[in-house]
Amino acid sequence: GTENMGSIIAAFGNTDAFIALPMGSLAAFILSMIYFLIRRTIPFREIMDCIPKGFAAMVPSIMILTLATGLKNITGSLGAADFVQHLMMGASTGLFNMLPAVIFVVSVALAFATGTSWGTFGLMIPVVMAAFKVGDPLLIIGISACLAGAVCGDHCSPISDTTVMSSAGAQIRHIDHVTTQFPYALSVAAVSFISFIIAGFVKNWAVGLAAGIILVWIFLSVMRKRVGGKTPQPEEA
Repeated sequence: GTENMGSIIAAFGNTDAFIALPMGSLAAFILSMIYFLIRRTIPFREIMDCIPKGFAAMVPSIMILTLATGLKNITGSLGAADFVQHLMMGASTGLFNMLPAVIFVVSVALAFATGTSWGTFGLMIPVVMAAFKVGDPLLIIGISACLAGAVCGDHCSPISDTTVMSSAGAQIRHIDHVTTQFPYALSVAAVSFISFIIAGFVKNWAVGLAAGIILVWIFLSVMRKRVGGKTPQPEEA
């Protein structure tokens, strides 16, 4: 059980999304075509006529993915991930109570730069395991900070495959999708950062979680008052 779970996690961590996406798209197209032909919903000739139109609609997304792949390979060739890993190992002896918050920030930056959350997991989790002893309450908090930061950075990254495909699916400009989702993600990231600081000093994940819930409630209450005051009220008939 444990060995198989490790291999599954390693497989996801080493997955090349820029190969998986075309293969998955091709498989989805073939299965969809077979389904429509069996159901006799769309004739074969009409399906063939839709292929050039669909490809033309996907050209901008394909170009963005191609450029993102080049940027990701350049980042990997420069050794940015290894640099961050060594930097974290050197800083683990100084800011011990602040380490969960530092791990969160570094995971966000690393996932944002590389465009992958699973790759960030593979790099940062061994660092977290080496920084804390087994049984230390900060071990669970540190792993949580790593997972949260990696997902946040991947969500905000303009070169992430999920971000590119989300903008393509919504049929909007890629940069518009990135900029509109960034304020929401940044707000949650700020709350998470403060919560990890509290959890690092208290050494209790439940206290950090409760602090995060309270901070989110305060933030939403403040935003509701600010935005609600500017929202025009409908005129009475």
